Formats: sequence, structure tokens, C-alpha cells
Amino acid sequence: MTAWYIAASLTGLALSSWLIRKSSDLRHTFARPSQIISGGALLLVVGSLIVPRILTFAYGYRPTPENTRETLFEGIDYIREVRSRPRPLVIHVVRIDLGAPGISFLVTPPDALNGRQLQAITTSQFLSEYGLQIAVNGDFFEPWRDVSPLDYYPHLGDPVDVWGFAASEGVIYSHGSPNHPALYIASDNTASFDEPVGTVYNAISGNRIFVREGKPYQMALTESYHQNLHPRTSIALDEAGQTLIIVLVDGRQWRYSEGVTMAELAEIVIQHGGYTALNFDGGGSTDLVIADRSGQPIVLNAPIHNHIPYRERPVGNHLGVYASAADD
Repeated sequence: MTAWYIAASLTGLALSSWLIRKSSDLRHTFARPSQIISGGALLLVVGSLIVPRILTFAYGYRPTPENTRETLFEGIDYIREVRSRPRPLVIHVVRIDLGAPGISFLVTPPDALNGRQLQAITTSQFLSEYGLQIAVNGDFFEPWRDVSPLDYYPHLGDPVDVWGFAASEGVIYSHGSPNHPALYIASDNTASFDEPVGTVYNAISGNRIFVREGKPYQMALTESYHQNLHPRTSIALDEAGQTLIIVLVDGRQWRYSEGVTMAELAEIVIQHGGYTALNFDGGGSTDLVIADRSGQPIVLNAPIHNHIPYRERPVGNHLGVYASAADD
């Protein structure tokens, strides 16, 4: 067990013990049961707001991962790039050869509930349920809130709608907003942005095209969300349209990876060969998962749902990849 994990655990245990003692004190301080309940509830709420941030602080002392480049599956390479400037950053890049044998794609199929398109699940659950080799979180969705570990939406299985156009294996389940561009992947793996090539097969949207013709598309980067530091998820194509590039940057984790602006993300994508790129949902939704040899999910990045490092968020839809085992 590493030192950072021990530190995080001891910190959480100490705070929990303090809350228990304070709850005991409240029983003597307040005379009425209603006052005891209100005081206990207040401590619980305060604890739910403080503990995740203490854990995030403690996790900042975990070891920095190493740079790596490896072949995950046939036609699929993974790069982890660790930077110290302009701040601590951990970048994850997956390059997928669209012409490689065994490669195919799946966007989360519709799963309607209470008049909404989907039931929220984590990226790991999506990968496991459909027997995929790689999965990444996709489009923005609603309803959504993240106040604390006691107050957030969606939980697992809660109904949600995605913001943009979405289709899964020929079934269109969201027409979404015309202001949300989509990635289209045909049944033969031909991929394109803006317009499908032939009949719509798989399609998944984001909120901005932020790289065009190999250059940052600054017209798209005008909102405060784009200019602040956040975890990011994006999808790109190279100039030939033959390589699909997934780029994630971890964020909101002091000393480990503090996130990037959209302009910085554009530069990272271009450095890794992106010619056109689409911004997927980021923040606490940023999540990249692969399957091990037995099909079990392995989370490659460091998600931060509810301000808790390594906690995955249930999200609306995802992009999944089927692939063959790489030659040993």
C-alpha cells in the first residue's frame, strides 16, 4: 500500500472520528430530538463537502506516473504523457487505426426510462456490459448536478437525455441541438465530422469543434468553461481520416494533474496528430477504460466524480471500441 493511500485513508478516518465525537456532543448539547437530528444532518452535510477535498489534497502526494507508449490491441496504441509545465498534467492518448482488422465501434444504445433516452451508467459498466475492449465517456447530458457526494444526479440507472445527435448501430435516438456537432462512424469504420458518409450508423456528439485543418479553432473557445482549467475528453481524426485519436487530460487534482484550457487541449491534440477535433463532456465525466485479458475493466485515467479521485461518474452515452488481441 503506497504512502499517499495510507495518508488519504488516515485523514478520512480522523475526520470521521471527529464527526462521530461531535455527534455525541450534540446529544448532550441539544435537548430536543429534532435538534439532535438537525445537528447530525448538518455535520453529515459538512463532512460530505470537506472529506472529498481532503482526499483530493492527500491524493496529490501519490507517485507521478511514468511516460509510456504501448500497443493495447491490434491497431490500437496508447500513450501516457506526463508534463510538469505549465503545471502538472497527465495526458492520455489512444490512436486507433480505422483500417485494422477486428476494429469496430459502438455508441451506447438507447435505454429509455421515464420519457428520457438513457439510463446513466459508468464507462466501466458500459465496457463490461457490451464486451468492449476500450470505452470513453461521450456527450454532455441532462439533468445533471454535482453539489456533494450526498447531492448529485444522475446516480446509476437514473434517466438522462444527451444534448446532441446520437445513433447506435443504425438506431437514431437523439436529434439533439444543431449547435452540437457529431462524430459519425459508418459500419465500415469510415469516420467524419459534421456530415455522415452514407447511412447513419454510429454517431456521438460534443459541444464544440475546437481544431480545424490542424489549427486551433479559436472562434469556438469563448466561454469561461473553455478558458478555465478542467479535466477534458476529446475525439479527433488525423488529416487522412484514417486514424481516430482519443485525447484525455486529467484535472482538478493538485500536484498530480491540474487540467487544461480548451486552447491548451487544442495544442495537445494537434501535437498528437489531430487535424479535426471535437470536445466531449469533461470535468468529472472524463473517463477512459480498457479491458484486461479476462475482459475486466481497467480505468486508465484518474476520474474525479464528486471531487473524489478515481471515482467514475454515471454518464449519458459513451463511445466503445471492439478490437482483436495484439500479437505478443
